Amino acid sequence: MSARGPYAKGIAKRAEILDTALRIIARNGYSGATVKELAEAVGLSQPGLLHYFGTKEALFTEVIRRRDEVDSVDPQEIGPEIGVIGAVERNAAEPGLVQLFISFAAAATESAHPSHEFFGQRYAFLRDFAAKGVREAQRSGEIAPDLDPDQLAIMIFALIDGLQMQWLYDPESIDMTAVLRTFFSIVSGRND
Repeated sequence: MSARGPYAKGIAKRAEILDTALRIIARNGYSGATVKELAEAVGLSQPGLLHYFGTKEALFTEVIRRRDEVDSVDPQEIGPEIGVIGAVERNAAEPGLVQLFISFAAAATESAHPSHEFFGQRYAFLRDFAAKGVREAQRSGEIAPDLDPDQLAIMIFALIDGLQMQWLYDPESIDMTAVLRTFFSIVSGRND
């Protein structure tokens, strides 16, 4: 049964806000996307917009969560290399969202930050997801069988986060997908 009445309208408005924020941040960057601009884009006042999220930090955390939902892939359809490279290629097309992610991920390392729990859970989920993908790739011969899947999962996301940060400083010189392809070539034993 689908939601009706004011509750359904609230859910729809939150989704509209998040989708609009994704577009504006992708276009203007995190620092260029103000709450005022986001509110105006969805026909609300700033307090009206924050009513749906509580705080600016909570709003931007939900934008990152929405981005994850939009960007999610079915692990049955792809291997770890293809999925990771595809996600990074999509990120390269939206530097504002990469800027938001990097800024919030760094700030959320402090336990008092409103996004601390979200990022902790996100990283735990992604490490587990990647380790499962590595184990499957090891069974199929795509990744060297002697590598520790849990350690490799940590390395994958350390590499991605570090690459994205460096890329924000120098997008013309850093080819994130080429670096990732080299990394997967090394762990597969192909050395292409």
